[in-house]
Amino acid sequence: MQLKWGDVQEIAIELAERRPDVDPRYVNFVDLHRWVLELSDFADEPNRGGEKVLEAIQAAWIEEAE
Repeated sequence: MQLKWGDVQEIAIELAERRPDVDPRYVNFVDLHRWVLELSDFADEPNRGGEKVLEAIQAAWIEEAE
């Protein structure tokens, strides 16, 4: 399955699994954007990952981590 920016929940799950030592509350958007692009299943245009989608991913990741 290839992930797109709209797959917020799936991206959050992948990040939680791959970066268990990271507290998502303190991740800046530059790092978050880069980490999403580095996911092996991610296949979308890098410039589509704007602030709103990054906020949604971060919120889902925080929820996943709790």
